[in-house]
Amino acid sequence: METNNKPKHLGRNISRIRELRQMKQEALAMAIGVSQQTISTIENSETVDDDKLKLIAEALGVSVVAIKNFTEDAMITYFNNFNDHSVNNGQFSPTNCTFNPLDKLMEAHDENKQLYERLLQAEKDKVAYLEKLLDK
Repeated sequence: METNNKPKHLGRNISRIRELRQMKQEALAMAIGVSQQTISTIENSETVDDDKLKLIAEALGVSVVAIKNFTEDAMITYFNNFNDHSVNNGQFSPTNCTFNPLDKLMEAHDENKQLYERLLQAEKDKVAYLEKLLDK
């Protein structure tokens, strides 16, 4: 009888933990001093260098063992067995939010407005530059 033990995909585990921590690849990259593309490459790799893995674990606030042993089933079990003493016993409730959805909407609106203003200014700068070239 042959057991087919598939090796753990460390990159996928890193990706899932990073997502659960609500961290973007860019933030993780900055935390460990690499590019976002490097994080993407790491997350697509089955194996990760031990030194890099230690840095990533530290940046994610977990242990190396947690990354190596991470499974979706373990997370589901953890959340299903989580002992929450709140009024709704851990069940999702819109009134149990830790943030105000309207605040998040306004933050996104403000970010979009700032982006629009930067793009508009860049276009104005281009027009001014082209006009200057035409005048010569």
